[in-house]
Amino acid sequence: MSKVAFISLGCAKNLVNTEQMMALCRDAGHTLLSEPTGADVVVVNTCGFIDSAKEEAIDNILAVGELKKQGQVKKILVTGCLSQRYQREITDSMPEVDGLLGTGSYGEIVAAIDEALAGRTPMRFGSIHAPIEELDRVITTPPYTAYLRIAEGCDNHCAFCVIPSLRGKYRSRTWESVLAEAEKLAASGVKELIVIAQDITRYGTDNYGRRRLPELIHALCRLDFHWVRLHYLYPNELDDALIDAVASEPKVLKYLDIPIQHCNDRILAAMNRRGGKDDLLALFRTLRARIPGLVLRTSIITGLPGEGEAEFEELCDFLREVKIERAGVFPYSPEEGTRAARMENRVDEEEARRRAELLVDVQSRVMDEYNESRLGKTVEVLCEGFDPMSMGYIGRSCAESVDIDGKIYFSSEREREAGEFVRVRLTGTMDGELTGEAVEEE
Repeated sequence: MSKVAFISLGCAKNLVNTEQMMALCRDAGHTLLSEPTGADVVVVNTCGFIDSAKEEAIDNILAVGELKKQGQVKKILVTGCLSQRYQREITDSMPEVDGLLGTGSYGEIVAAIDEALAGRTPMRFGSIHAPIEELDRVITTPPYTAYLRIAEGCDNHCAFCVIPSLRGKYRSRTWESVLAEAEKLAASGVKELIVIAQDITRYGTDNYGRRRLPELIHALCRLDFHWVRLHYLYPNELDDALIDAVASEPKVLKYLDIPIQHCNDRILAAMNRRGGKDDLLALFRTLRARIPGLVLRTSIITGLPGEGEAEFEELCDFLREVKIERAGVFPYSPEEGTRAARMENRVDEEEARRRAELLVDVQSRVMDEYNESRLGKTVEVLCEGFDPMSMGYIGRSCAESVDIDGKIYFSSEREREAGEFVRVRLTGTMDGELTGEAVEEE
């Protein structure tokens, strides 16, 4: 059989699709390579959400194309959001690509590989609204951490976002399939389970007629996980049952990723977001009151058409007031096919970037204050191994999620293993991250 290598780009949801394709190839008898060099087929699973993601995808395709020119790779297949969105453009401008699969055709990867190796050009674009195909996975994250995707697609239709046209309508996985996969992950030794979807708060509304995330949380906490982490929650879908589930379950990390995008009422309405600034303030007050020690993360966009200096200053003041501990800030990227791309009163791209940089400065001060407030405290840290640069260990607490937040660097009098939970006393800061020392227990 053939040697196949995968390159996975973009979000964790995309990584799950890559892991499913890897399992299909493994089961078909193909050999999975960790690097493209020497592969019969390289599959580049792309993101096509914003300009930076598109550029990363194109750069990776071109890099593999160079390997193909040198005879080190035979065939290149491109899958995922970029191929779903730009089928014609890729076909016309990238002759090194031997075939494309859209986001509705991940399950057809083996047939596409066979076609490509036979000299044909697979073009597989199944329905993006079809029921979720339940597939096995090759887990590529460290053995102690894994993602559990509970839904696909999105029904929020934010004006700036192209995801519904790439990933389809919101579809929840069945209760039975989610629990079966979670049980398998727990049995394999996963200690940190990260529940993901474009919007996990809607889980169950389409196929069961009600929100089932709270009861899913309780069910997951009965399994042998140490931490259960939640990504991403739509602010207007956070009801009392969900808040109670997060507050009452010790395994659920008191860390909620709630993208708000903005705070100004007019800008939120232009974004097609539900609710306004007062709703956000009330939500955050409620969450902090009912979930002690809560860490909030959010995503924010600067420079949407119509955002003036007053709206931007309001956003800065909002962050200073609410003191959200973690925030990803992005300058607005006009995406063809979205409502926002047709809006008037455009903000200059350079100005949008300038505002993003200013907002990052505001948020950095909030984060510095938060880090200072943690010094002297002892926290539970998931050790991720030895860090040769710092000559100590590296890990994350409940306040640091995978790949998007900082790390905690700590010393220890005895050897620690990756995947071990360690109590660490926080003693200092280093370039926005925390340092500490393991509390040696008898």
